Amino acid sequence: MAQKSTSTAYVSGHQESVLRSHSWRTAANSAGYLLDSLLPHMQILDVGCGPGTITADLAVLVPNGHVTGLDSTSGVLDQARATANERNIKNIEFVEGDILKLDYPDDSFDVVHAHQVVQHVPDHVGALREMRRVCRPGGLVACRELDFSTMTFYPEDHGLGEWKELWLRVARAHGSEPDAGRRLKAWAHEAGFDWSTITTTTGSWCYSTREERAWWSGLWADRTVASSFAKNAVDGEHATEADLARIRQAWLTWGAQEDAWYGDVHGQILCRV
Repeated sequence: MAQKSTSTAYVSGHQESVLRSHSWRTAANSAGYLLDSLLPHMQILDVGCGPGTITADLAVLVPNGHVTGLDSTSGVLDQARATANERNIKNIEFVEGDILKLDYPDDSFDVVHAHQVVQHVPDHVGALREMRRVCRPGGLVACRELDFSTMTFYPEDHGLGEWKELWLRVARAHGSEPDAGRRLKAWAHEAGFDWSTITTTTGSWCYSTREERAWWSGLWADRTVASSFAKNAVDGEHATEADLARIRQAWLTWGAQEDAWYGDVHGQILCRV
């Protein structure tokens, strides 16, 4: 049915170090701005569903409806299907496809949702335009994207500052826009939504307990040296392996400090079709 994507610019890849964070995401902690708009009968398309944890939650919230999770990577869809099977969720399916060439007729879904996806597509406006196309009149296009430059650490650390600048360079070299959150409203208007149909909010993640710091710093330490980001950084001559090893240690050092705190801001849009 759906076609494999060649349109995404996902700089991180889908290694275990990456999916460790993606699998933590739930509808409550990552799509809360959408949940009050859901009705039991709705048909939902979750674009860029990854390991399917948000997708599965959405399916539970529309028991008389149906949810389709779509991703460009077949391997991660196997994990998504396993997640749904473990939870015995029946009103759900997962397909491989391309956000810029959705293989569905116009007006197919009541809600089209994407979480941390549009930033990784070189044609950000085109992605939202395609999401709008397959959404029914009266339906909702929902999108949440991190604004990467808002990522804030205490205590401030030179190594983490170096990592942040490196991430911005590598991501943009691959067609991504890490500061997508602040641009969502403008992109939605370019995609054809009238200003009056766009509702904007912000969300955030914060990690400060010992357990949260260990998890967050550990996964980013691993992502720095054991993900597609590491290969892209070295192959693109943005950093050396020694640079990445130093940044990895900075993450671990930060996470071990009792006074350490992390916060960020995400842009969120609900667009009425």
